Amino acid sequence: MYQMEQKIQEEAQEMRAVFAQTMEDLVAQDERVVYLDADIINSIGMTNFWKKHPDKTINCGIQEANMIGAAAGMSATGLIPFAHTFGTFATRRVMDQVFVSAAYAKLNVRIIGSDPGITASTNGGTHMPLEDMGMMRSIPQVTILEPTDSVMLADLMRQTKDKYGVFYIRLSRKKAEKIYQDGSTFEIGKAAKLRDGKDVTIFATGICVAEALRAADVLAEQGISAAVSNMFTIKPIDADAIEEAARTTGAVVTAENHNVINGLGSAVAEVLTARCCCPLERVGAQDRFGEVGDVNYLKKALHMTAEDIVGAAKRAVARKG
Repeated sequence: MYQMEQKIQEEAQEMRAVFAQTMEDLVAQDERVVYLDADIINSIGMTNFWKKHPDKTINCGIQEANMIGAAAGMSATGLIPFAHTFGTFATRRVMDQVFVSAAYAKLNVRIIGSDPGITASTNGGTHMPLEDMGMMRSIPQVTILEPTDSVMLADLMRQTKDKYGVFYIRLSRKKAEKIYQDGSTFEIGKAAKLRDGKDVTIFATGICVAEALRAADVLAEQGISAAVSNMFTIKPIDADAIEEAARTTGAVVTAENHNVINGLGSAVAEVLTARCCCPLERVGAQDRFGEVGDVNYLKKALHMTAEDIVGAAKRAVARKG
């Protein structure tokens, strides 16, 4: 289904360019697809799409709650809405509308939250969603996806078009590090194993996947065999993969561009306590707000680097037995 690139390197295209092209493809395939935006069409690279498809594009203005309500209403008429705004506004600002108008009403809405976590970068702490997955995870039957690179983004967007329900997709707008070869496909709800190991398993998501692979290389040099899996579906979480990791490696690390509370780390902890307890170390924002800075600086400041993952893996292995 999927194959890794032999060498991790920055992609040629920004993620938003791939998002725009995939929206073009989806509209060409299905006349029910529509796009809604909260007045940041240019930021997500959808200006040309808007000009080409004015009948398929609704700029709702800086009225995010109304946008979600409109998307829910359009879904009720049989349309397939993709609604985008920054991750902070796609979650914190519209929680009631997502809960009542979309999820509780059992409608069919895709919510795109761009600039997740530290990828908001120089927009700073107010625009830096480090809690968005936790908020959306608490709403019943919402599927949460975090594409790692543009290959995964395009495949997941195509899949969600033909699935029913409320989806929250965390989308970094800028260039990602390419993990997967072109043509790779993925199964929503199943972790994508990238590397085998016997001493510890690292479950990572988003920008932390590349860091986890780098960490595994460092750990191997130090005699620790680390498995790496991309947990790109945060909900529903792949409980079977987590249990298998606990039983085969006996130690688990999570790495996420999110608060360690209520995100991937918490979801994995819930499975471990119910199925197979083992040491767990969580890498990510340690219950703090974001700040202004470039992504490389913020990875260090909020402890999301390969070095942080190496340290967490060593602690988890030391706690075994």
